[in-house]
Order: sequence, then C-alpha cells, then structure tokens
Amino acid sequence: MKKNERKFYGLLAKFDTPEALLFATNRIYEAGYRKFDTYSPYPVEGLAHAMRLRSSPLPYVVLVGGILGALTGFGMQWYATVIGNPWNIGGRPLNSWPAYVPIAFETTILFAAFAGVIGLFIFTRLPQPYHPVFNSEDFTDHGSQDSFYLGIEASDQKFDVDNTRKYLKELGSIQVTEIDA
Repeated sequence: MKKNERKFYGLLAKFDTPEALLFATNRIYEAGYRKFDTYSPYPVEGLAHAMRLRSSPLPYVVLVGGILGALTGFGMQWYATVIGNPWNIGGRPLNSWPAYVPIAFETTILFAAFAGVIGLFIFTRLPQPYHPVFNSEDFTDHGSQDSFYLGIEASDQKFDVDNTRKYLKELGSIQVTEIDA
C-alpha cells in the first residue's frame, strides 16, 4: 500500500431517535449486511435482537472455571492429607472430604471470577484503545450524549459505498459519513 493511499473502514449513519436506529438495524440485517455495529448513549431495548446477536459463551467459561476451581481445591487438600502428609488423627479416614468443602468452595469462586474477567476481556476484545469510528468528529462530539449511530464495515460482502449510502439515507439517517481506518 502506498503511503498516501486512504484506508477506508466503512460508513457511519447518524439517527436522531432510538426507534429510527432500531428500525434501520432491522432493515440492514434483512438486506443482508452482517458486518455492522450500533452505537448508542444508553441501552436501547430490542437492539441486540435487531442485530441478531448470539448469546454469549461467557457463562460456560465461568462454569468451567468454577469446576476447575472446585477440583483444584479438592485435589490440593486430598493430595496434602492422603499423599503428602498422611496423619491418622482421631481414627478418621485420610480422605475426610467434608473438611475439604470450605476450601473447595472458595477456590470455585476464585477460579470462576478469574475465568469471568479473562473471558470478558477476550470476548469483548478489550482493551481496545482505538476504533475507526473515533475518526468521525460528529461521533466523538455526540456519540455518547444524544445521537444514535449505525456503522457498516467496508469488508461486508454486500457493501458498496454508493448503494449503501443511498440505502442508509432511505432508512431515515440524518447524516452518513465515510470513516477512515
């Protein structure tokens, strides 16, 4: 790529109401676009459904972390009392598992919490200090305050600059800007 060649990310459409954004998001998906995202200053009910987002795998990651934590806590104590230092105190069996429950519970919570935090960062691709939509002055001025945006990436199979711009205008956007990567 040449030094002065422009890297194009996509189009960013601005809407003035959450209802207009919700309507446009439904229509964009029905038109066949798949690489798009929405930006809103507050949660808009139904927007995730309109984008056809899949459910998060994060609960399963937390579950696996918790199971590994319980097994680790139980295994550590079992190893310490049965293999590492087998003392028979008071005639109890070496593997007295009820005594292991509090520590196993604590390691379950610890591992599940760590799995949740690490999974959150992985699935949300955080930290992400830069995103191309921040190249739009209008987005940086109004994106977190009073406007609603729909961005379509140029890498989408259906994306064509002119046709997509025209379609976004038909859907009621009040402004469509080109975003550089």
